Amino acid sequence: MSTQSSSPSSADLADWSGFDLLEGYARRTISPVDVIKSVTARIESYEPRLQALYAYDPGSALAAARESEQRWMKGEAKALDGIPATIKENIATKGTPVPLGTAARPLTPAADDAPSAARLREDGVVILAKTTMPDYGMLSSGLSSFHPLARNPWDPSKNPGGSSAGAGAAAAAGYGPFHIGTDIGGSIRLPAAWCGVFGLKPSFGRIPIDPTYYGRVAGPMTRTVRDAALMMTSLTRPDMRDPMSLPYQDIPWLDLNIDLRGLKIGLMMEAGVGLSLDPEIRDAVEKAAKLFEHAGATIEEVKPFITREMLDGLDDFWRQRAWMDIGPLGDEERARVLPYILHWAEGGKSLTGAQVYNGMNQMLVMRHAAITATHQFDFVLSPVAPNVAYEAELASPIHDPERPFEHIGYTVAFNMSDQPAASVNAGFTKAGLPIGLQVIGRRFDDLGVLRLSQAWERMCPDVRAWPKF
Repeated sequence: MSTQSSSPSSADLADWSGFDLLEGYARRTISPVDVIKSVTARIESYEPRLQALYAYDPGSALAAARESEQRWMKGEAKALDGIPATIKENIATKGTPVPLGTAARPLTPAADDAPSAARLREDGVVILAKTTMPDYGMLSSGLSSFHPLARNPWDPSKNPGGSSAGAGAAAAAGYGPFHIGTDIGGSIRLPAAWCGVFGLKPSFGRIPIDPTYYGRVAGPMTRTVRDAALMMTSLTRPDMRDPMSLPYQDIPWLDLNIDLRGLKIGLMMEAGVGLSLDPEIRDAVEKAAKLFEHAGATIEEVKPFITREMLDGLDDFWRQRAWMDIGPLGDEERARVLPYILHWAEGGKSLTGAQVYNGMNQMLVMRHAAITATHQFDFVLSPVAPNVAYEAELASPIHDPERPFEHIGYTVAFNMSDQPAASVNAGFTKAGLPIGLQVIGRRFDDLGVLRLSQAWERMCPDVRAWPKF
């Protein structure tokens, strides 16, 4: 990986991986209480600048850590007992309001844990906090009308990405090893790329979610691929609240070995639409492809397949969907919505039924195009985004609500096609900003994506320490 792996060699327990924590607990060389104290000290030091957290409750986390410590002492530890985690704000946790990043929603406490939160809690994970997101999750940014502005740990003047903004920042900063984001067009992979961490957008339905929606998934965001695999052992267990989830499979998530020899890997360097690719990103992704080739894989070009009609159609459909949430609000509530999002959503109120239907149909067109372009390959590599982290105060790289999605051409199609896709760090720009490599698999081959991502993590030549400040 292009960032330093967490390991017991680190004096600060906040930087240990989930695997290392479990081993330390089992040997009784460390305790969950020690770890939570270390992580909360990290948060107290970094959070005034990063502003990645919502509903942070160190007292409850410490109490949960003490309960975990007792289970370990009694020999009754659960599968992931005592590992600290954060959960994206839009994934409900019982008793905590879910504002969806906007000041326009009432702060009504959630009645129950959503599936991802429930699975982790069942396995003994200590939930530290929720993480911040932009209004309605519709920005690749940490800009929100409800939450403070989230920032990137590698350069706090820059954006952590979004909509899993706080999750990306928290993972890079070492707020514990486990973090969960959501993704409907790139919202896990973009902040993972711009914060230099690993993020998996699993196959649609692999991890049960509630509420469900076309293309929307939850997934792990971690410093290492192995920790993401460890999270998958918990997150993928079934939940009847998700009628779109896949049948449960007992997948060997922790078997991450892969033989690169003979693999047929596609390389998609052009998105086909949107912003031009940054030369430093191009160089990093092409170098990664060459290293895979040297390891025995065959690399072939994948031509761009996303069109302007597809992206604009999706934009129309999402605008109208957003207006269905925002339009019924009273004038006072609507005025609280982030102006960028309000302006964007208002573009949906005058669309005709035919335009909205065409927009939704473009999701299917995109789906078929993605499968057609990639089905002959074992995996596909690409940039995650055409740009690296941009100014923290901007809603999008070009900050134009009339052109909101010019940076998601590499990511969004794989939400529509149900394919698993991940961001793993590929190196850094000359200015020290992380660059994301996207690893795309065939439908339902989530384990393969994890395996190839770990292979890259081990091969990547640009290894750097995690940011400290």
